[in-house]
Amino acid sequence: MRGPGHRNVDLAVIRRVALRGGSALELRGEIFNATNTPALGNPNGLFGTPAFGTIASAGDPRVIQLAIKLHF
Repeated sequence: MRGPGHRNVDLAVIRRVALRGGSALELRGEIFNATNTPALGNPNGLFGTPAFGTIASAGDPRVIQLAIKLHF
């Protein structure tokens, strides 16, 4: 028995701004699973049980992460 297919789209946007004294500020935004498509787990493969063929697990939903980094 095969499980469902899996698609994943991750995006990142980075902007680096120069500051005085040779340092820089980095602004970063990341989106994991941008389409919010569920990553379904494998179906139950125990033949003869009432749960045969059902999917009871899924992966992470969309996650958004923001960061600021100072380079000096």
